[in-house]
Amino acid sequence: MAEKDKIFSSKMKYDGIVSFKNFYKFCYDWLKEETALDVAETKYVEKLKGDSKDIDIEWIGVRKVTDYFKFEVKAVFRILGLKEVETTQGGVKIKTNQGSVEIKVTGTLIRDYDSKFEVTAHKKFLRSIYEKWVIPSRIEQFEEKLISDCDEFLSQAKAYLDLEGKR
Repeated sequence: MAEKDKIFSSKMKYDGIVSFKNFYKFCYDWLKEETALDVAETKYVEKLKGDSKDIDIEWIGVRKVTDYFKFEVKAVFRILGLKEVETTQGGVKIKTNQGSVEIKVTGTLIRDYDSKFEVTAHKKFLRSIYEKWVIPSRIEQFEEKLISDCDEFLSQAKAYLDLEGKR
């Protein structure tokens, strides 16, 4: 069985003006292009509440780094009270959205994802030696890369929302 270690877990919140359609596209594109993850949407639920709606979205992105290591990034979006509003931008009225956005991101480093070392007890023992004595610096290197990618995603999403809200 593959070994999974949750390396990163963090969240951010934002309340204010946001073009949900543009924000959704920005986040998806950023994850695909900047981290080279294969992103799949595993959940998308909209609940209407009067003139606003609540949206729950879940993405899981996976990337094989080597034949032994794999990154898994899970992003959970919760948008509450999303309403259509009109704002003035450069003297022109535009339609956009307003609401509360929360993003939770977890990053998991998966070792031996094909379970090649799980065939016999002898191979399990060899894997423990391999990880403890042969590649500990490599494991640390991949953990740092995963943490960096997840943290940068949250930072970019927050920066996008902050810029969008100030227009």
